[in-house]
Amino acid sequence: MRFNNKVAVVTGAGQGIGEAYAKALAAEGATVVVAELNEEQGRRVVSEIETSGGKSIFVKTDVSSQESCAALAAAVKESVGGVDYLVNNAAIFAGMRFDSLTNVDLDYYFKFFAVNLHGVLLVTRALLPLIEQQGGGSIVNQSSTAAYLAGSYYEISKLGVNGMTIGLAKELGPKNIRVNAIAPGPTDTEAMRAVPKAIIDSITSALPLARLGTTDDIVNALLFLLSDQASWITGQILCVDGGMILRGA
Repeated sequence: MRFNNKVAVVTGAGQGIGEAYAKALAAEGATVVVAELNEEQGRRVVSEIETSGGKSIFVKTDVSSQESCAALAAAVKESVGGVDYLVNNAAIFAGMRFDSLTNVDLDYYFKFFAVNLHGVLLVTRALLPLIEQQGGGSIVNQSSTAAYLAGSYYEISKLGVNGMTIGLAKELGPKNIRVNAIAPGPTDTEAMRAVPKAIIDSITSALPLARLGTTDDIVNALLFLLSDQASWITGQILCVDGGMILRGA
């Protein structure tokens, strides 16, 4: 129960890795705010957490909207007071379009970055006073090993998340707020199951640890980075990817 009597906000917690994050934090004692745009999915996750004996509330949230992020902060303050942990997980991934940079519809492109990149900053700014009033806390942003490929707009958005993580870590460290990111490799989620098996096999066969990741693999990294066990770690991008990204000395 590393997070007993703590409050954690998880954006995009209505499915996939975000859902796993929310349930794991609740299982370790945190009151979890499910900040999710899809109301049906978000309320389902809250109900399942409560059925398992955890504490959770739902706040409908569009991370690309300043007004929605401000409403999230107001709802959190009214219902639970402060915030100890923030997980900026929300992103457009499942069902995203695969267009080239020169052909992608610009309205979609700008919305994509508003969610995947700028949403990290908007939510952080909105909740920052609630983290500060707790005397500090920990933030984890959701990146991807795709950031290191940096070709498509999805990959570029995640590269931006890495930069945002480092910038916020420098800025918020003096406030006793740590900021790190997790970069998952190919992970067994509903979105990944929509990918043809031949493509998945070609990806995993090239990994030093040749299998798809599980949500447990990613969750364990999150719980560590949020916890006091990582009290002197900030500004880091932790690749949880079976060795997909290997850096030389």
